[in-house]
Amino acid sequence: MPSSNPLRRFVETTRGRQIRKYEHYYDVYHRHLSKFRGRKIVVVEFGVHMGGSAQMWREYFGADVMIYGIDITPECKRWETPWFKVFVGDQSDRAFLAEIAAEIGPIDVLIEDGGHRPEQQIATFEIFYPKVKPGGVFLIEDLHTSYWPSYDGGYQRPGTFMEYAKPLTDQLNAFHSREPRFAVDRFTRSTTSMHFYDSIVVFEKARVDKPRRLDGGRPGWERRPDTDVLLSRRSLLRTEAVRAGRRAAPLVRRALRRARALGIRGRD
Repeated sequence: MPSSNPLRRFVETTRGRQIRKYEHYYDVYHRHLSKFRGRKIVVVEFGVHMGGSAQMWREYFGADVMIYGIDITPECKRWETPWFKVFVGDQSDRAFLAEIAAEIGPIDVLIEDGGHRPEQQIATFEIFYPKVKPGGVFLIEDLHTSYWPSYDGGYQRPGTFMEYAKPLTDQLNAFHSREPRFAVDRFTRSTTSMHFYDSIVVFEKARVDKPRRLDGGRPGWERRPDTDVLLSRRSLLRTEAVRAGRRAAPLVRRALRRARALGIRGRD
């Protein structure tokens, strides 16, 4: 049965240029980036290579996406189109990064799949993270190199991106600090969440204010009939819709198999 993930489907069926990524990356992408589909957005991807991922992103996000690619290989310029601009330069060169960040302007989605060395990853984050708009996503992948000696990595080795990212989880919680040395900063006020996966960290941005309580219901430990809550009609209808979908799924699969047997083809 075809995958429900449109990125996986594209990779499994494309006749375009090469794409090379770990299989679980596509599920992480879809989980965090699906909200941008069909919107007019700016996407930045470090690591152009054969240009296949740019084709995948355009199919995924739609015709209104503008994609900027950054790579150190001059041959990548040949993949440029009206919707895909390529910058060639050294990712560890902060002056180069600042120059292209200024040219690109505000960013909705940034995918860091560049040189994979810690100095490159950290420089890219520090220059480009402030350029990601509220509501945007900064996704950095292939962080397994943080554990590879050949990339100046190692388990808990200082200077890797993983060791750089771990303290930022504390900074997310700085509003609750009771210590002067642990204070709210720009990262705290602009980052709603960090998500750690195998070889990937995802940062989601939005304006963050000091947390406020939102309480409801009646206080007290005594159980009373008037405080028991029955399921709402909306909740019951939602549950029934899910159950109906499960019952219909085998029928849909049989219909698809029947259509394929008859030679009927269509685009997902």
